[in-house]
Amino acid sequence: MTSNAEYFARYEAIAALSCRMLTAARRALWNDLVHLQEEYRQLVDALKEAETGVKLDETERLRKYALIRQILADDAAIRDLANPSLAKLSALFGGRPSRVLKELYGAR
Repeated sequence: MTSNAEYFARYEAIAALSCRMLTAARRALWNDLVHLQEEYRQLVDALKEAETGVKLDETERLRKYALIRQILADDAAIRDLANPSLAKLSALFGGRPSRVLKELYGAR
């Protein structure tokens, strides 16, 4: 069983690494990004194993959600940098998939 401190240390490590990944993407250091992604996957796998039996109170849940939001925001920014045409399309549709796109590609 993982303590809550260890659990959050894992989330913090993932958040810090996602920030480093975003920095690499902004600098177009794609080889570095690939290496960081492998480290990221390892941290996420370790977190999945650590989640078993962890009980969070409301404050801890809010902290967890804030970290997840930060990680997801970094991920979205990395994707936009890695594929500028997707970013343009996303901006064109206001960040929401249109009915046509849903019909063409399915709601996934």
